[in-house]
Amino acid sequence: QVQLVESGGGLVQAGGSLRLSCAASGSIFSTLVMGWYRQAPGKQREFVAAITSGGSSTNYADSVKGRFTISRDNAKNTVSLQMNSLKPEDTAVYYCNAAKLTSQAWDYWGQGTQVTVSS
Repeated sequence: QVQLVESGGGLVQAGGSLRLSCAASGSIFSTLVMGWYRQAPGKQREFVAAITSGGSSTNYADSVKGRFTISRDNAKNTVSLQMNSLKPEDTAVYYCNAAKLTSQAWDYWGQGTQVTVSS
């Protein structure tokens, strides 16, 4: 079993930056695909970014490309999301998630951390 705990959310002005972190328990972290999703009030949860188990490949939603960067440290069992040039529309609860290589869907989810961007 893998437990994910996010941190780093908060309130920031538009144009500012935040760095989210996700700490994972367990010994299989380096084998997991890791990702970030977000859910704004009244909207469906949406994909933000993902990174392969070794960190060699990343993928981003069009809405965050060029502004957000996902990275991981397998020695520390952590994945991060650096968010720059934040916009009010980035306001959401951000969730860390993880998938086993053989999975067709995300296997594990964190509890979420709130990000609020004021205009």
